[in-house]
Amino acid sequence: MDKQLDNPAGVQGPSVYLFVTCLADLLRPSVAFDSIRLLEDAGCQVTVPLQQTCCGQPAYNSGDFESTVPLAKQVIAVLEPADYVVVPSGSCAGMICQHYPGLLEGEWRERALELSTRTFEITTFLNDVLKARRGKRPPITLPPVTYHDSCAGLRELGIKQQPRELLREFCDSEVAELQQTDVCCGFGGTFCAKMPEISGKMVNDKLNNALATEAQILAGGDLGCLLNIAGRARRMGRDIEVRHIVELLSGDLDGPAIGEGK
Repeated sequence: MDKQLDNPAGVQGPSVYLFVTCLADLLRPSVAFDSIRLLEDAGCQVTVPLQQTCCGQPAYNSGDFESTVPLAKQVIAVLEPADYVVVPSGSCAGMICQHYPGLLEGEWRERALELSTRTFEITTFLNDVLKARRGKRPPITLPPVTYHDSCAGLRELGIKQQPRELLREFCDSEVAELQQTDVCCGFGGTFCAKMPEISGKMVNDKLNNALATEAQILAGGDLGCLLNIAGRARRMGRDIEVRHIVELLSGDLDGPAIGEGK
């Protein structure tokens, strides 16, 4: 969708519904607040619908399609009124955009397809749709950053350059690329619970590759991945901050990193 988003004085920007995600709501609400701040700074009119629920991804990934269908219909009905739906998670955005149309039939499939054209992961929306710029604000100063590309964001939605371009624009920061950045961290939703030994080896490899870059921060766009990596780093006593990309772009660095503090 190519929609004019210039926001002259006195003209309201696009209506955006923020789909917060379960993990942000329960474990890292700063991700939701920072997302709102970035969207509003870019001229959007942001709403967080109180009726939103889980997108159904855990049940869907476990093969429980019967339980997923009513959740998908609930999400679609709640989000349809917005000009755009923005999600601070590649996996949840991928669920809405890629899997709802294949899950549903008839009228609901058509509604899912239509909603998918207006639903974006947040770095894609900021960079590709809004073409957000720092403007006259000074860049946010960051220590060296490396980046983990999540499986769903990269493979389902093509998210790769968007977060890196935003880090250059907002922070004057170049990513210290880690080896095998596009390899799974071992989280994989229910995979980490079903295959803990394999998952543990995968997250160890991811953490070691991140540490080898000598970056002080590992960023990413999916809280599931970031919680997995941060948890392993803390258990292993390794010193690296783990943060969601929106926290870096909004300069929200005063609070504890993921897995640290209360």
